[in-house]
Amino acid sequence: VYEHLPPQAAVSRADKLARVRTAMASIGATHHLISTVDDVAWLLNLRGADVECNPVFIAHLLLDASSAQPAGRLFIGEGKVPAALAERLAADGITLSPYSSAAAALAALPATARLLVDPRRITLGLREAVAAGVAVVEQINPSTLLKSRKVLEEAVFIREAMAEDGAAMCEFYAEFEASLARGERWTELDVDARLSAQRRKRPGFIGLSFSTIAGWMANGALPHYRALPESHAVIEGDGLLLIDSGGQYLGGTTDITRVWPIGTVTAAQKRDYTLVLKGTLALSRTRFPRGTLSPMLDAIARAPLWEHGLDYGHGTGHGVGYFLNVHEGPQSISKAIPEPTMAMEPGMITSIEPGLYRPGLWGVRIENLVLNVAVDTPEKNAFGEMLAFETLTLCPIDTRCIDLSLMRADELAWLNDYHATVRERLAPKVSGAALAWLLARTEPLAA
Repeated sequence: VYEHLPPQAAVSRADKLARVRTAMASIGATHHLISTVDDVAWLLNLRGADVECNPVFIAHLLLDASSAQPAGRLFIGEGKVPAALAERLAADGITLSPYSSAAAALAALPATARLLVDPRRITLGLREAVAAGVAVVEQINPSTLLKSRKVLEEAVFIREAMAEDGAAMCEFYAEFEASLARGERWTELDVDARLSAQRRKRPGFIGLSFSTIAGWMANGALPHYRALPESHAVIEGDGLLLIDSGGQYLGGTTDITRVWPIGTVTAAQKRDYTLVLKGTLALSRTRFPRGTLSPMLDAIARAPLWEHGLDYGHGTGHGVGYFLNVHEGPQSISKAIPEPTMAMEPGMITSIEPGLYRPGLWGVRIENLVLNVAVDTPEKNAFGEMLAFETLTLCPIDTRCIDLSLMRADELAWLNDYHATVRERLAPKVSGAALAWLLARTEPLAA
């Protein structure tokens, strides 16, 4: 376990703890148990490596606000926290206890305690360990809501992480296309290895945010496909290659999906690609009232597909952490039943990733990460505060697969503006073949 330090850790541990204790006080809670690993990591500005691709560690945290001197106990495996870090935690009122002693601590709570727990984020065993007579308040962890709303200083580092990630992809795709043009052999495993190698060269890179999905043709129709040494495809012939990948950086977490043409693509493939792209653009351009429940936005991305009798079987978007889990809540742009905690607020980062999958043939998914930002309205918010999406992801969206007959002028204008931004932001970070690839792939399209 190590500390996530300034400047990337823009909010101090003490400030985060104070905000959670304020939320506890508002409902009269004297104690609060947090068991979700990303909540614990965020709240204490700590990171770890207990879960593959997620910089978290296995622990529980019990906050005690019943006395004049607020305290907390971090239940964690022995030896995981270095002595110097333990001292800094102690300075903020956090002491260490064996991981196995969490249940006993709950059983020892005084009868006067009022314990806040999130019923969706606690094990049955720990819930049953709470001492009889203790009043239990069940509601979402305050930290889950707080960490979903990135502050302005964090957004600056997130944008830089996106630029570094985009530069890595330019380097990879330039190498990939040149190699294919030379007739060299590529497999889905090669895509994973060589794209990851480019990410490792970028400043601030820590690791992958999930296992890369590189799906050639029929494998791309499996949304959570993973190539394995014993089962993978050679990229050969004509068709579509879907690549879904991401990285963990000290200043943010990335997640991006692009689809690339190999050889000649068919009219049917172009149609599918274009309809998915229209869904991505439709939601990316949407403005909506602050507090809109995120599932209500799902249909906007699906509408261009629904118009043609098409759909996809997964959600349109998930929340993304800040150098934390690539999937986080509470927001979810999906067919989920809306709940009040899913309200869209400034600072939330969410994916937009509609798709279309034809089993045994090909799959298409185009994904960007977006940031909720406040926007002015012509009537100066007379009808309430409005939010829009700032597209964070920086990587060309392949235009060779687009059926221009299906695109409107305003959609092409948005895509051209996006590519102009991608070019402006990434050009200073690449050179040579990667820069040439970036310039070629961001050429504007004529209406």
